[in-house]
Amino acid sequence: MARLIYSMITSLDGYAEAAEGGLGTGAEDPEVHTFVNDLFRPVGTYLYGRRMYETMVYWETAHNEPDQPPHILRYARDWQAAEKIVYSTTLTSVSSAKTRIERDFDPDAVRELKAGSEHDLTVDGPNLAAQAIAAGLVDEYHLFITTSVVGGGKRFFPDGVRLDLELVEERAFGSGLIYARYLTR
Repeated sequence: MARLIYSMITSLDGYAEAAEGGLGTGAEDPEVHTFVNDLFRPVGTYLYGRRMYETMVYWETAHNEPDQPPHILRYARDWQAAEKIVYSTTLTSVSSAKTRIERDFDPDAVRELKAGSEHDLTVDGPNLAAQAIAAGLVDEYHLFITTSVVGGGKRFFPDGVRLDLELVEERAFGSGLIYARYLTR
């Protein structure tokens, strides 16, 4: 059975999207990007909401831009190889291969997808992840914590959900970014 992983960059005060501006420095570091590449290369399916898909679809053509460094080209190839499911009631078409639209997030369908998959899945974006967390579907949490406190925005974890997690891996990068991986108990 595949695992469902929720992973995002988060500010030091726990926001996956800042109300104003970025989340701070660290994620653009080639060392961090290479680590992310290696970590998520085995992922077979990405679950996205519309807004996260519209951000990530950049990787469908990133390899066409001149002078891309190797770690960017690698991530683009890995992303293109994976399946993508976009949950949206408004999106009418997609502009990437191996991508389909689902109108509603169905926890039972995701359970079946996990059970039948040989490769792990990720749920990306705080809104969609909140639904997966509330349904008890997330097996692992991968946080990439920046050095910035942003004071507001969309939280990495949804309000009203109690989780008792087990820290199983951590790493600090020279940029100040910290990676922490937790398992659901």
